[in-house]
Amino acid sequence: MSAPSRWFLLLTLPLALTGCSTDSTSDAGTTLDSGTFVDAGPSEDSGTTLDSGTSDVDAGARDAGDPSSQDAGSDAGPEADPWDGGAATIPELTDWMTPEPYSDCAFVLPTGTPVTDCTDLALFDRASCPAGAFDALESVGIHYLLTRSTSGYVSAGYGLTLPFDGGPGTLNGRPLTRQSVGPGSFAFSSTFAALPPYLPARDFTFVGCTRPEPRRVNGCFVQCADGKVRSKGTFTALRSSWGRGESESSGGLVLQSEAAVPLGFPADVYVAKGHAYVVAIGDKSQPGGLAVFDVADKAHPVLTKRIQLPGDAYWNGVWAKGDALYIASTKSGVIVYDISTPSDPQYVRAVPGEALAVHTVHVQGDRLYAMAPEPASQTLLFDVSSPLSPVLLNRVTASGEMGGPHDAFAYGDRLYVNSTSSGFVAFDVSNPEQVTELGAYVFDGQYSHASAVGTFAGRTIAFEGGEGVNAHLRVLDVTDPANMRLIGEYGLRPEFSIHNMILQGTRLYIAHYHEGVRVLDVSVPPKPREVAYFNTFLETQPGRDSGAFEGAIGIRVPGDGYVYVVDTARGLLIFRDDALRPAPGTP
Repeated sequence: MSAPSRWFLLLTLPLALTGCSTDSTSDAGTTLDSGTFVDAGPSEDSGTTLDSGTSDVDAGARDAGDPSSQDAGSDAGPEADPWDGGAATIPELTDWMTPEPYSDCAFVLPTGTPVTDCTDLALFDRASCPAGAFDALESVGIHYLLTRSTSGYVSAGYGLTLPFDGGPGTLNGRPLTRQSVGPGSFAFSSTFAALPPYLPARDFTFVGCTRPEPRRVNGCFVQCADGKVRSKGTFTALRSSWGRGESESSGGLVLQSEAAVPLGFPADVYVAKGHAYVVAIGDKSQPGGLAVFDVADKAHPVLTKRIQLPGDAYWNGVWAKGDALYIASTKSGVIVYDISTPSDPQYVRAVPGEALAVHTVHVQGDRLYAMAPEPASQTLLFDVSSPLSPVLLNRVTASGEMGGPHDAFAYGDRLYVNSTSSGFVAFDVSNPEQVTELGAYVFDGQYSHASAVGTFAGRTIAFEGGEGVNAHLRVLDVTDPANMRLIGEYGLRPEFSIHNMILQGTRLYIAHYHEGVRVLDVSVPPKPREVAYFNTFLETQPGRDSGAFEGAIGIRVPGDGYVYVVDTARGLLIFRDDALRPAPGTP
């Protein structure tokens, strides 16, 4: 996909292409690369060993095998033997899903034939559907749907919201024209307005057939346009509350406070000088911008300032160095604020001084990296030895670039770029004026999204996470960047992927959208183990949407014993992490 990245498209045009089949492959309950089962719904499994994630290290990459690294290490199981650096290469099975039809029910008219009423339930063959399947079904909740067309392609992006106050439901924010969900029935319809010149008006009808799990409904659907059957197939609808029968939290993550972010769609956070800087993307409620919180008292963060710039409403990434705050803007490139007075940022300039869509920023030492999918896919390198006066050094584009860079992680003299559909690409940036591409990890259907890199047992290990259906965490040995090897994986429900991560010592902290905050012990990289979690996703939260990019989205672990998380509806959450705090009696 050409720039802008899929992230831009899915946030700004949710479901503009709904009904167009995509090749997102991951079965609701399928095996991934290492043969590990990925949970497709609520079971008692507490998380499978499948690598997923992108790690963002606030203070620069640390040697994860160095006992002096900041990490007390908390374990949910027996201590693993120290890793000796050996690991077999496991097969790459990609993220594509190839499930069997989710249901035996079907819309009876063939694709392409005329239809008078696309919502007529008599046109659905439900002879195989068991009686009483929905007798105990609730009429409220948020459901996320995957559809499988008759050709076998899996599409994502359908969100059904049934308000808890009994109000009318929506499908991707569009009103339902039929709403028959509750005891005895799961059927609903909606009409999507035309999107000229690409799509005509479309009518959708979904009809449930079976209830294989308490929070999952399978059935069949049809999409009609211009009086004809446009597409049809089967679907699975997951009520995206907490998975695997989990409680709210486990493993020593303790919620200290929750503060609303008075902006559009909160997306990222950086913590510096006793303050949390939260950036947000504009949405239908209001523009995006910057919210500043004094977090000296972790139990009572105080909003000190809100900043919004006219006509510049999409701020997705943030980082700080010294007295400078760097914000990724889709209009202005990198916006620089002076935070010498931390509670009151002052605008300084935007670099490089041209219309540029920067999606994320990353700082290592005196180097600032800005990932810009538009107008030309490129990663910009700046000298920030004078933090408030960045100097552009170079612009780099991955070979075969298609989707644009989403994020990046600098480690030593290498820059690892999550270059979306072009893969996970390594560059030698020791000489910023002569950057060399060293190699890439690429597979069919990839959407490389975020990463973190460290040294374990003398090996350079990258934790790479994709975004989309069935995307998950991959553990890569990148010691030889020309021959990157897949050595481990971690994944949860295939409906929900990872957004960001932080590597602290041997702990990987993941902002996992609907799955909340996940903490992995990665001391043995081929076998990451989940040791803590906090489920941030609440269906009843005011403003909660039904999209895939809801829930825990931004995360920082600045070294003060706390974890700072941005949730798209709840705002800024601050957690005490008992594993990062000194043991009793320790000086």
